[in-house]
Amino acid sequence: MPSHTAAQSATHAGLFAPANARSGPKVAVVAEIGVNHDGRRDRAVELIHAARQAGADAVKLQLFDPRHLLSNQATLAEYQKQSDANVFDMLDRLMLGRDDLLAIRGEARRLGIAFIATPFSLENFDTLKDLHVDAVKIASPDAVNLPLIELCSSLGRPMVISTGTADLEELAPAVELLRDRPMCLLHCVSSYPTPTEDATLGALAAMVGRYHVPVGYSDHTDEPDMGAFAVAAGACVIEKHMTWDRNAPGPDHASSFTPAQFADYVAAIRRAQAILGPRRKSPLGVEDEVRTLCRQSVCATRDLDAGHVLTDGDLTVKRPGTGIPAAQLDHVLGQRLARPVHANDLLRVADLA
Repeated sequence: MPSHTAAQSATHAGLFAPANARSGPKVAVVAEIGVNHDGRRDRAVELIHAARQAGADAVKLQLFDPRHLLSNQATLAEYQKQSDANVFDMLDRLMLGRDDLLAIRGEARRLGIAFIATPFSLENFDTLKDLHVDAVKIASPDAVNLPLIELCSSLGRPMVISTGTADLEELAPAVELLRDRPMCLLHCVSSYPTPTEDATLGALAAMVGRYHVPVGYSDHTDEPDMGAFAVAAGACVIEKHMTWDRNAPGPDHASSFTPAQFADYVAAIRRAQAILGPRRKSPLGVEDEVRTLCRQSVCATRDLDAGHVLTDGDLTVKRPGTGIPAAQLDHVLGQRLARPVHANDLLRVADLA
């Protein structure tokens, strides 16, 4: 069984290694359990087991209490209205208490899968601290909630900030607050489910260009390859909802993947990263033969005597690339030969005086 320290270190490395600096660590896949446990500890544990079997690196649960989160004016979003008429009743039914969350976290530790939690209120902080999470996830609506972000960051854990509903400049205060700490911005479209044409994966490059921090994608689409596409777009973290039944009543089930779908989703992500490879451009071992045989070198066009000063008509370039590189042709012109060179032979450095 991995220790807390080992699991935490693995999470830190996987979640926060910048995509353009990684050559080995795999993309971190987070199974968002959210409230798909339906307020049941046993179902949350079952989903953690399913996430681990499907290949997820981390699981995430939500930490909330409607008494601390909701004012009298709070209402349900349209996608939530299928299951409850009252937002207080819905969240009360889906809430897990401190003891439940501690037990669930313990099971995640036993399985060796990282445990992440999303707090929604300042009053959640004491429980969040007791959970010893591997990372703190800030939900999209709270990307601009600086009091919550600052308090959670005091734990010293990596911070993952979801960015749905925010424009690029709105993220600046949170990024500056966390600038010297491990963090990751997740592009997210806060629509459940998100139409494929609204995935806007180009936002990942925009966030990297503006803030120079690791980025990822919180996926609410129904597209089985969207995680793979996000990896190609630069994501080093992918978050996706998992459920036990997409037809179950509740706000998130319909926009989540079953364990079988999630396993296929993870496999596509792993394949995408393998195909993408490290974000650098350099020759590969499989190219060695073609590099040697098909590049061109400086070549004599006719027999040339020792002492001859090379001019345009004496030289051309031909395969293979084992002689003086073609790019150095102009540099060779005007030099004197130290020994004879036969027509159609490559010129060598040793041939020059």
